[in-house]
Amino acid sequence: MHFVDAKGILTCNGGYYGMNIYRGCTHGCIYCDSRSKCYQFTHPFEDIEVKQNVPELLEKALRSKRKRCMIGTGAMSDPYMHCEEELKLTRKCLEIIKEYGFGLAIQTKSDRILRDIDLLDEINRTAKCVVQITLTTYDDDLCALLEPNVCNTKRRIEVLEKMQERGIPTIVWLTPILPFINDTEENIVTILNECVRVGVKGVIDFGMGLTLREGDREYYYSALDRHFPGMKERYIKRYGNAYELPSPNAKELTRIFKGICKDNGIMSGPDECFRYMNELPDKYLQMSIFDI
Repeated sequence: MHFVDAKGILTCNGGYYGMNIYRGCTHGCIYCDSRSKCYQFTHPFEDIEVKQNVPELLEKALRSKRKRCMIGTGAMSDPYMHCEEELKLTRKCLEIIKEYGFGLAIQTKSDRILRDIDLLDEINRTAKCVVQITLTTYDDDLCALLEPNVCNTKRRIEVLEKMQERGIPTIVWLTPILPFINDTEENIVTILNECVRVGVKGVIDFGMGLTLREGDREYYYSALDRHFPGMKERYIKRYGNAYELPSPNAKELTRIFKGICKDNGIMSGPDECFRYMNELPDKYLQMSIFDI
């Protein structure tokens, strides 16, 4: 990893703000879109860029805002990579978000988030906290191939349970679904049944498939050659260089997905889930007026 001083930290997305504390990732997921060349990495993806001055930038930014809102993190780079154990930059940012009364929507694949469950609980009680966990593959052996350097799906489900025990709402990202690999009814139903059991608020899916771009595609195909001989050729024959690669089973899997979510009162539309994650309840916005 290497350290840099960032010029800014918050990106405005309508009524909420996003931030990335790190750039790059060490989880090793074979399908990671963040490897795509469009993101203009000038260093190896696993050589994590650490924005060492993020806490100072975040505190300065939040101190100047007159209206509280949600702060999102984890969309481009997991805030709980291995280096977070030592650096604790994510935790420092959570402390600042709590101090200034803002809400939080945080996304990860790692059980390291449990280290900060005390702060997540406090943020949720004083404002709002939504924890997002990615679940793609219930089978442990397959999960170890697709997402090799992070805890498996069963452990992530335990994280969802721990959040539920604290009353912290959760959203699951059921994506990507890889054609011919994890796009089975058994896999989807098993994961969704676990989502029902642990009481997730919503599940996000983008059509039961995968997207590939330059940079990401080459890395993914290299992994297919290592772990699934002949699969790359099958992909090329069916999809060519397409950006969107829907599963051949997408229609049926989507029907099953929508049905399970509807029957159990779980949000299943991406827009609905994002709207829920990005909105801070009015009562907290009203309270914040007297805190300035």
